Amino acid sequence: MTTPQIILWAGAAVLLFWAIGAYNRLVRLRGAIVRQFVPVESQLTKRQGLLAQQLDALGPVLLNATPRLDALRAACQQCSAACSHAKVRPGAVGAITSLRLADEILGDARARLPVQTLTGVDLSALNAQLAAADTTLAFARHQFNAAVIEYNDAVRQFPTLLIVGLFGFRAAGTF
Repeated sequence: MTTPQIILWAGAAVLLFWAIGAYNRLVRLRGAIVRQFVPVESQLTKRQGLLAQQLDALGPVLLNATPRLDALRAACQQCSAACSHAKVRPGAVGAITSLRLADEILGDARARLPVQTLTGVDLSALNAQLAAADTTLAFARHQFNAAVIEYNDAVRQFPTLLIVGLFGFRAAGTF
């Protein structure tokens, strides 16, 4: 073998090893997104259960606020459906966008209930649990978004763009 052939083979080997490393890095970062969605889904499920308890406690007391309670029930169902959809593909922009919008709608529906000022019903323990669940969800959401940002940064880097286009990696959506 001549020197130019050796240089050519060495360059091809370096390029091949770089491509394999870049592909493995993208797969690892995409897997991190999936792993970071598990606590988000868990906290959303926990909050849904607490909201169901709150609705059961408020139903008999707030007879004049039935439309608001129904709106909160519908928002809970919408958020649960969006979470189930996002669980299948946590990196998909559409699924995460739907979940984010459903969570915003749920937040608006929760804000319309006068749960702090009711007389005759002690919801302090349930409200404290809901506040703790919201805080834990915010932390899990932050961790998920950090994993998505790291993945999206890797997808947008120049040499990695070649691997992204070749294997169909796409940018992920933040929650």
